[in-house]
Formats: sequence, structure tokens, C-alpha cells
Amino acid sequence: MDLVEILPHLHMLRFPIGQAYLWREQGASGTELTLIDAGHRDAAADIERAIRSLGRDPRDLRRIVLTHCHRDHVGAAEELAARYGAQVLAHRLDAPVVRGDAPTPEPDLLDWEVPLYRHGLTVPPAPPTRVDRELEDGDLLGFGGGARVVHAPGHTDGSIGVHLPHHGVLFTGDCVAAVGEVMLGVFNVDRPQALATMRRLASLAPSVACFGHGDPLTEDAATRLLTAAEQASSAG
Repeated sequence: MDLVEILPHLHMLRFPIGQAYLWREQGASGTELTLIDAGHRDAAADIERAIRSLGRDPRDLRRIVLTHCHRDHVGAAEELAARYGAQVLAHRLDAPVVRGDAPTPEPDLLDWEVPLYRHGLTVPPAPPTRVDRELEDGDLLGFGGGARVVHAPGHTDGSIGVHLPHHGVLFTGDCVAAVGEVMLGVFNVDRPQALATMRRLASLAPSVACFGHGDPLTEDAATRLLTAAEQASSAG
């Protein structure tokens, strides 16, 4: 796993498949850590080491926000939450999948996505994971000066973005990717809906955009997101 600084209080944790993000800030009771996604099911030890390497204590982990229900995002959430008492947050529509009460929705794959999807399934399935708080569009998350849920369906029904307008940061989950170029995320259950979601996320005009796959945008993020959304919509 690689640990990459995006901002002084924001790091990316890059796994062999996918990535998570760690947000640090001072709260009323001291340092508070928020994890956006949780990597694969065996990632807990790497995440703990990453936190300690930054001079922080994993016991300061307050919340784990899941952008959607896929195994490479939910993986280590249950173990970390059980160990450190962090709350697990997920959208209402994906929460049953996260808990193991419903199957993972099958994507409507384009032909070229099929081999990529099989490669992604090499990540071990996530264990059933508790969800302490079910989210809805517009909910405030209690960190980042007003982090807000943006319901972002299309990749899965309950996919979300997390927008920190005070800091100009947007976490897109897998709704948008940056693999060589900024693009619509792959493996969507509803491609037209995913395209509409991409346009909505681009309209938020962030200064920093953090994706579930691919390097974050830290320069011209708003313009590049909007351009990519327009290109994806034109391609259909």
C-alpha cells in the first residue's frame, strides 16, 4: 500500500486495486480521523500502519464513510470499526448489501468492461459489515467544516459522493475515475443514471477531486471534471 499526501490534512491510501482516503482534523476532543472507504478485507493492518506513520493513533478514527457497497471499498471497515469504535456510514440503498442482507448488484457491463470486471473480482469479498448510520442526499457528516452527502446513483443505487465545500474537496467514489484520463467510472448498474451523476458532481466545481480509482485532481479540477462529463455524455 502507498500513502500519498494530497493536502496537509488529507492522504490517499492506494491499494493494488482501489484506494481510500484519510482526513485529519482537530475536533472538540482532540484529533479526529475520518476514513473515506476502507480498501479490501485484509487492509486493516496497512491502514493502521499508515495512520501511525503520520504520528496519529488509530483510536482517533471516528467514522468510516463508504461511498458504495463494493468489496474493494467496504473490505476492512468492519474490522476497523470493531477495533476502534468508529461509526460506519453508508447510503440507505447500499446499506443492506454492506450488511450482507442483500446481494451485490450486478453491473450492466459493456463488452470491453468484462475482462476488467473479472480482474477486479480478485479482491476477496468483504465480510458482512455493520452500518451505524444510513445516509440520504444532503446529510451532513460532522467533519471537514460541513461535509455533505451527494447521492450519486448509477454505479450502484446507493453510491454517494462526499463534498467538503469549505475546503473545495470532492470524493467521488467510483462514479468518476482517472485511469489515464478523467472518465466515467466503470461497472455501472445504470449507465444513463451514472452519466447524470457525473454531470451533477462536476457542477460542484471542486478544487480537489478524489476518485476511487486513479490519481486525484489537484489542479484545474473543476474544468477537467466538467470537460470529462461533457465528453462522456456526448459519447453516450
